[in-house]
Amino acid sequence: MDPAAIASAVVAHYATVRRDLPWRRTRDPYAIWVSEIMLQQTRVQTVIPYWERWMQKFPTVTALARAPLDDVLAAWAGLGYYSRARNLHTGAQTVATRWSGVLPSGASELRAVPGIGPYTAGAIASIAFGERAPLVDGNVARVLARIYGITDEIKSTPGQRALWLRAGELMTALPAGDRPGDLNQGLMELGASLCAKASPRCLVCPLAAHCVAARTGTQADLPVVARRKKESELPILSRAALWLFTRGKLVLVRRRPEGLFGGLWELPQGESVLEIARAFGVTRFDQKPIAHHDQTLTHRRLRISVFCGEMPARLVEAPDPSYDAIIRVSLLEARKLGVAAATIAILTKYEDTPWSSTPKHSVSSPKVTRRSSKVSRTSASTSKTKTSRTPRGARRRASTS
Repeated sequence: MDPAAIASAVVAHYATVRRDLPWRRTRDPYAIWVSEIMLQQTRVQTVIPYWERWMQKFPTVTALARAPLDDVLAAWAGLGYYSRARNLHTGAQTVATRWSGVLPSGASELRAVPGIGPYTAGAIASIAFGERAPLVDGNVARVLARIYGITDEIKSTPGQRALWLRAGELMTALPAGDRPGDLNQGLMELGASLCAKASPRCLVCPLAAHCVAARTGTQADLPVVARRKKESELPILSRAALWLFTRGKLVLVRRRPEGLFGGLWELPQGESVLEIARAFGVTRFDQKPIAHHDQTLTHRRLRISVFCGEMPARLVEAPDPSYDAIIRVSLLEARKLGVAAATIAILTKYEDTPWSSTPKHSVSSPKVTRRSSKVSRTSASTSKTKTSRTPRGARRRASTS
């Protein structure tokens, strides 16, 4: 195979089919950095409005670095994988202090920024600065695996080594005058369009003549990807959440910044409603759930049972080691915070019909004491959510006061 011919074909094809995306109209490395992070695990059409709002709210690295984490997570709300937003924020703070708010221009230096890995460094360096820096993401991996007939599982160490080797060969062979960023974006564009996972359009692909998979009819077998568990095979994580609502205010708690779901606001959660009540000083609460929320995460299924409780007269400061803040907030104000996906789903379904703060099926016990609850670690990636009311016979509904 001729790497120079392949690289030239990719660049030429990209020049004719490139989509007019807002981050492609700039060479600002910060804007490109934000777009690349948002595009991870997220569709282009979903990212566009988020990226545009983000750039208006945080137009520079310095602006992002100075912003409170709550504002950053609120601007990210709905994109999922919130660790990406936290890493962007941390990375911006590092750039602001170490490089005076100016991103380094080389891929190796960019790797020193928290949250910037090999792929993102290659994207920023090649697109913004014209460095001959290769990159490999899911789309590029699919293109390269098919062109070169790479049969190693693409996320394994041998598979990654082979993919990055081939990407580097193409970048080195890129003819003078061609932009490295166009080669990288062209490979990504091919993977997102013609070289799709299913039914690749090989007849119109500019690389068909060079492609091992097209020549041998093995498109369906490449790339080799480890089998993902079916939804029914995922373990179920059961959690309880407490709905404390009175006079238009709802209690939310914020996860500590470190760890999964860090910095996000949510309904108080625990392994059981009794555990939450003890931790938060709630003495009256429903014994039966008033709603359920089901959510499929990357490695497990989450089922949250929502219980209604009576708002305590005084909120306990940091009642649980998993949380660093607790507030009373209106449902409207809650929308402006960075709220966890499960809580957003519950608020969305029930914000027009909030439950009374005085439980009918309640318990009151002098033995209730404050106790820290253990919080299970779960994946921050969300693929499916479903929120449902408990059947009429097992729940209570009442108007707000």
